[in-house]
Amino acid sequence: MSTPNNRRRDPGGLSSEAVLVWVGIAAVVLVVGGAYAAVHLGHRIDVSGAEVPTDPFAMFFGLLSGDVAWPAAGTGVVVALAVLLIALAVGVVLVARKITGRRTRVDRTAAYLGRGRDVEALTRRHAAATAERLGVKDSPGVPIGVTVSTRRPLFGSWEDMHIDIWGPRTGKTTSRAVPAILDAPGAVLVTSNKRDVVDATRDVRATTGPVWVFDPQAIALEEPAWWWNPLSYVSDEVKAARLAEHFAAGSRDPGARTDAYFDPAGQDLLAGLLLAAALDSRPITDVYTWLTRPTDDTAVDILATHGFRLVADQVAGVINAPEKQRGGVYGTAQQMASCLTNRQVAAWVTPQGPADHRPHFDPAAFVRDGGTLYSLSKEGRGTAGPLVTALTVAVVEAAEELAVHSPGGRLTTPLLAVLDEAANVCRWRELPNLYSHYGSRGIVIMTILQSWSQGADVWGESGMKKLWSAANVKVYGGGVSEAAFLEDLSRIVGDYDRQASSVSYGRGHRTVSQQLHRERILDVADLAAMPKGRALVLASGSRPTLIRTQPWMTGPHAEAVRASIKAHDPQAARTIVDAERELAVDDQAPAPGPGSLGGQR
Repeated sequence: MSTPNNRRRDPGGLSSEAVLVWVGIAAVVLVVGGAYAAVHLGHRIDVSGAEVPTDPFAMFFGLLSGDVAWPAAGTGVVVALAVLLIALAVGVVLVARKITGRRTRVDRTAAYLGRGRDVEALTRRHAAATAERLGVKDSPGVPIGVTVSTRRPLFGSWEDMHIDIWGPRTGKTTSRAVPAILDAPGAVLVTSNKRDVVDATRDVRATTGPVWVFDPQAIALEEPAWWWNPLSYVSDEVKAARLAEHFAAGSRDPGARTDAYFDPAGQDLLAGLLLAAALDSRPITDVYTWLTRPTDDTAVDILATHGFRLVADQVAGVINAPEKQRGGVYGTAQQMASCLTNRQVAAWVTPQGPADHRPHFDPAAFVRDGGTLYSLSKEGRGTAGPLVTALTVAVVEAAEELAVHSPGGRLTTPLLAVLDEAANVCRWRELPNLYSHYGSRGIVIMTILQSWSQGADVWGESGMKKLWSAANVKVYGGGVSEAAFLEDLSRIVGDYDRQASSVSYGRGHRTVSQQLHRERILDVADLAAMPKGRALVLASGSRPTLIRTQPWMTGPHAEAVRASIKAHDPQAARTIVDAERELAVDDQAPAPGPGSLGGQR
């Protein structure tokens, strides 16, 4: 496969001889023009009545020969003109420094990347036209950023799927997750392993619908004021198997090797017990209790009574297996469901006694009525990741079910799912297979990762490639040091033809020749050191383009976000100062001091 070439050439630079010529021309214009203005204006001021040639050069040479008299007021005019020119030069330098001061080392490449009609499919006009066609009001699409070359804002339409790869501390939350959440017209689903996205957006989103914060590991210190029963998702053996798969994926370390027999067998056993508990309206914690009692056949009787005889036989086969084999299968399944032993987690997924009046979260009602759901978890021992994944899948599948019964087979108002830190807290194994399908259903998903390998650990190399290829909008925000990924990205961005000049001398003649050298627009080093505040966008049908990121501090909801942070973040003053300081770094401008927050310190 040939390397892409955008066929744009570097205009090159001026030779030293050309520079000297232009300097000479400028000097002549300044000297002759200044003398001409000084003589004419000086004689008018002096009211001398002297005849002065109208030809600038005739006047200048006449002045040198003494044929034209120098007026008394001419010296003052020269001084005034000099002051004016100096002031003008200083102004030009200051403006130039202000403009170039906001430029980064990669901004020069914007001239060789997408601009104008190259990114027409990502413009506000195109996104708004798509939104109007789909009947979506109040929001043209998902904001992406502003092009460096032409300052045009870019949007993903409500049919586009997104994938973002941003390294740590590169601004992915402030520049991608938060703006997308704030501008969403309908229900929003958010996953994260930090509280910042919740604190920044919850009060703003509360004006459009109810806010639900699923926080079983106390990341945002949210009390379990509501609960969700994961078994309400389980209606048959297929959904039981999917729920068991979430537990299996969430319990393994990334890239961990699995046993060819015990892992599938343990996952099948867990699926059977989940189905039994759902059929008998038991709390999900009973599943773990059964796993600690390998000879308890209660689940077998429940499954057989409800007509799931083959699943019952499967569970019975494990119970009646040789002791070592049975112990291995039960031990594997027990490890997959280990998060249920955490009482803090259990409070979010089980009723707290018969008098529990807390509202129960209904994914179907949430999708239908709108609102915002934040699902928080962190990796490591005791992670609630399997439950976060299960809740995410339950909401998305409820949205798909509603879309099937909606006009045109898509949601009337799109659902936005921002899967921040997806590889850590939402290991949805089937996501790559569903990505291209959901866009046509009005289910817009933004998957945010810290690196390519992070996604490959969860979905495998082929699954990660499938996820990347299925996304309509791909954004790379820098901070990644994986040479293979960056090399592929550099090749996709393409080359440009750099024009270079060379001078040779021979037999008393001087020869200037021009050559074209093909070079990468952005090489691996450029991509690895992408400055903060810049990102590379690759979209279907558009050339790669360089954008200036647009953090929430630059958007229309800035004051509302600050108020939300102050209301919920225990370190609000520090959080806002840090955010403003990051914006100042992005813009190459002086950072605000602590006093810029209306007295908060």
